[in-house]
Amino acid sequence: MRLRWFGQSAFLLAAGPSVLIDPFGDASLFASRGLQFDYPPIDGVHADVVMVTHEHADHNAVDIVAGTPVVLRSTAGRLESPIGEVIAVASEHDDVAGTARGRNTIFCFTFDGARVCHLGDFGQPALRPEQRQAIGAVDVLFVPVGGGPTIGGAAAAALVRSLEPRVVVPMHYRTAAVNFLEPPDAFLEALGARIERFETSEAEVDGSLGTRDAPTVALLAPPAP
Repeated sequence: MRLRWFGQSAFLLAAGPSVLIDPFGDASLFASRGLQFDYPPIDGVHADVVMVTHEHADHNAVDIVAGTPVVLRSTAGRLESPIGEVIAVASEHDDVAGTARGRNTIFCFTFDGARVCHLGDFGQPALRPEQRQAIGAVDVLFVPVGGGPTIGGAAAAALVRSLEPRVVVPMHYRTAAVNFLEPPDAFLEALGARIERFETSEAEVDGSLGTRDAPTVALLAPPAP
């Protein structure tokens, strides 16, 4: 599958059909709060399916997507879509049962022959047993690693180990465009896995990059301004 990272947690997955996850829109809200959010706007992107893990402005801008995609938005259950069944697992955006930042959806689906899991802004200390069971096997895992409003560092590394993916795609961390998260370094050190660094924000990624015992971290470059 072809991945394109727009920054934060926003990714386009393409392999015939296309899936856009957590698109962001107008960043002026961040500036008004003294926060930096300088990723280039997402523009002219077509997708067959759009997934929104939670209703925060840097994750839910479905109106920026061209065409008439099927939108799976901040919900849980077994959902039908143009790419087949999507498992949407209820979780929380914080470590206090959602009372600080609300709910978050974990999306799991098969795409281009690989089992994909996007954790959104997962903030729980760890997965509950029923969440782990619902997620099932994972080949390609998108995981937030920047701390603050989500897990990061050692907690993110422990979560990766519990899911045993073949490929790990870090997201939602500090870059030159964002100043309110931590860089991925603590996570990378805690995980201790092989890192494949890509020079651009796009890459071909599939489950064959790593194994469940020895996953590969696919570290994409932030999008150019």
